[in-house]
Amino acid sequence: MAATETLAAVTGSLGSIGYGLAAIGPGIGVGIIFGNGTQALARQPEAAGLIRANQILGFAFCEALALIGIVMPFVFGK
Repeated sequence: MAATETLAAVTGSLGSIGYGLAAIGPGIGVGIIFGNGTQALARQPEAAGLIRANQILGFAFCEALALIGIVMPFVFGK
């Protein structure tokens, strides 16, 4: 019995570690989006509206990936 209880505890911990590692991707994506958006605004301030709209759209897609990553362990968990 002790071996199966230990295996279950390790499996739960691996899900948390997996999500933590998966959250790195959207974090990097958001940093790239806003970093490049800031550079674009510095180069062409007259296109601020279009650049800002594209930044927000890209940010929403990156955050959607992160939120899906939060939900999936609950959907497919035991």
